[in-house]
Parts: sequence; structure tokens; C-alpha cells
Amino acid sequence: MMPLHISAQAPPLRQEDGALRVGRSHVTLESVLWAFKQDATPREIVDRFPSLDLADVYDVVGYYLRHRQQVDAYLDEQERVYQQKTEEIRPFPLG
Repeated sequence: MMPLHISAQAPPLRQEDGALRVGRSHVTLESVLWAFKQDATPREIVDRFPSLDLADVYDVVGYYLRHRQQVDAYLDEQERVYQQKTEEIRPFPLG
């Protein structure tokens, strides 16, 4: 029987334009996890974002489930930054 060599692998995430992108796609971590939190399966997430690789979605979801507290803190910070930027660009009322 041939031995199976197992090694740990980092989640398929990369920093691009200030956001974490999944795999080789331009889909953000936030988009994947938002869909997952809305009860979408990894297959359904790939159906919504065809540029994603199914294995990458499983890896990201698995990483999230193992590191929920840290990832949720990251997501909360991203939401805070988004809200701050929205406030900065909101036009001032005229008149």
C-alpha cells in the first residue's frame, strides 16, 4: 500500500486591492462567507460565483469554521471600514 503524505495548507486567500480574494478569482472572502451564512452550500456559492473553484470554497469555509472568532473580527473590521468610507463619500445635502 502506498503511503499518503499529508501536509497542512493555508487557505486559498490573497490580498488584492485591500480585500482578501478567494483562490484565483476576484471574489472576496466577505462575499463567500455572506453566502455561506445565508445557508448556501459550497456548490451553490460556486453557482453564484462561477470564477470560484469548488475546492477553494470548501477550504475557505473550513478555515472559517475552525477560526470563526478571528474571521468574524476581520469581517466586523471590514464592515466598519466600509461604513466609514460610505459616510465620507455621502453627498452633503444641498439647500
